[in-house]
Order: sequence, then C-alpha cells, then structure tokens
Amino acid sequence: MKILSIQSSVAYGHVGNSAAVFPLQRLGHEVWPVLTVHFSNHTGYGAWRGPLLDPTDVAEVIAGIGDRGVLGEADAVLSGYQGDPAVGGVILDAVARVKEQNPDAVYCCDPVMGDVGRGMFVRPGIPEFLRDTVVPQADIITPNQFELDFLSGRTTSTMAEVLEAVDVVRERGPRDVLVTSVLHDDIPAETLEMVAVSDEGAWAVTTPLLPIAPNGCGDVTAALYLAHLRSTGSPAAALERTTGTVFAVLEQTLAAGTREIRLVAAQDAIADPPTRFTARRLR
Repeated sequence: MKILSIQSSVAYGHVGNSAAVFPLQRLGHEVWPVLTVHFSNHTGYGAWRGPLLDPTDVAEVIAGIGDRGVLGEADAVLSGYQGDPAVGGVILDAVARVKEQNPDAVYCCDPVMGDVGRGMFVRPGIPEFLRDTVVPQADIITPNQFELDFLSGRTTSTMAEVLEAVDVVRERGPRDVLVTSVLHDDIPAETLEMVAVSDEGAWAVTTPLLPIAPNGCGDVTAALYLAHLRSTGSPAAALERTTGTVFAVLEQTLAAGTREIRLVAAQDAIADPPTRFTARRLR
C-alpha cells in the first residue's frame, strides 16, 4: 500500500509523521510524508523550536508529488492534527486529487481536538472545522471518546450511547470509525476499551488501563488501524492487531520510564502484532 501522510513532524520524539511513518514502513507500506510543521520536539514540553510551514508550502510539496505523476498510485491519505483551517483545506484538496485519479483510495482522518481532563487544546474554530468540513469527507476516522462526543453532539457514558454517537457521525460520511480511550459505566475497573464500527458491525477490545499517557499514541493508532483495515478488510482483525501493538508499545515505554514512546524498541510488535486481545462483537 502507498500512503500520503500529511502531518506534523518532530526531530526528537514521536508525534505526527514522526510517529506514523515508521510503523507503516515496518509493516511494509510505502509512505510519502508531507510535513505541516517541523519542530524540535512536541509542544507538550512547553518549549520548542522550528518552523510552522505555510499552507502554500505544504501544497507545493503535494503539487510536486503530483508532478511525478504518482498521486493516482496512492491507496490512502492520512492526516492528524490540523492547527489551521488553511492546512485542512490543503489536505482536503490532496484527498480530492488522489481520489479523482484513484477512486478506490480512502481518506483516514484522526480528528485531533482534545481529551478528557484537558478539554479542547486546539485553536478556536478548529473543532467546528473538523466536525463540519473535514470529517464528512473522511472514509475512516479515529476519534477518542471525548472527540466522538463533540462530533456527535452527545455525551456518552454507556456502550449503547457510544454506539449511538458513532452512528450519528457515520451518517455524515465516514463509514469506518475507531473510537479510542473508551470508558463507560459497564467497564471493569482499571480497564478501557477501543471500539470499531463499520457497515459490517461493531466490535470492542478491552485492555488494562496503564498508568501512562504519552504523546503520539493516537498518531500511531490511526496509522496502524488504517494499515490493518486496508490489508485485512476486517475491522475486527484491524482492531485486534492495532490494540496488540499499541499496548506493547505502551508497556515498553512504561518499563523504560521514558516520556517518549518506545516506538523503535517495540518494532517487533509492530511487524508481528501480538494476539493478546480478542475483539468481541457488539452487534
């Protein structure tokens, strides 16, 4: 598979393309990374250096790929954090160009906006832009539960409510939805779930809740789910493989006591996803 990945990049650590590209390559996929920023490190440190790329420069890079005559070879477009509607416009234009040349291509969007306990951490207007403009044009989205609530206009506290919220969002366009960091009233203590929903049904995987929440895991999750969903054609299999790999990465990170995820150290779990967790069918 060939993937056009339009995301941020950091020199130190693993977020954005610096989190998504290596796992995709380790799975054997060809990735064309287009950078929207190139920072020294992720912004969670409170200080960073490097350029925020102008949307016209991002568009120029994509245009240059088009000049090679290969945009139609892309099987998927992947995007994550969008800090500016202008960058979002560039991404959507790239999606349109790819799909015009390859109607079988898909767009996977990780609608990064916020999280429980932190609230919205993107610029004002970005959540609405993602909800109203970007998500309806995506084929696959990977929100966390907090983001799902915003996208659907609902508050979810039970699994039934989560599925209803997913259905609301799916009616607007995306057929495949992966919801991460799901907590609900019926879940056992010290666990959390990931939920995958498609036209074929809905599945959930339950994992222990680890005492760690490093940056970049959402970027890895979106990349892995896109790759496994397209390669297997099975949301349940993609959910199991993605969960197994991400949990292994988190375990290694926790054991090492590092702030940055141990992506390279856990590469065997990327190439050969552990079969530790089984998806259960919800409907």
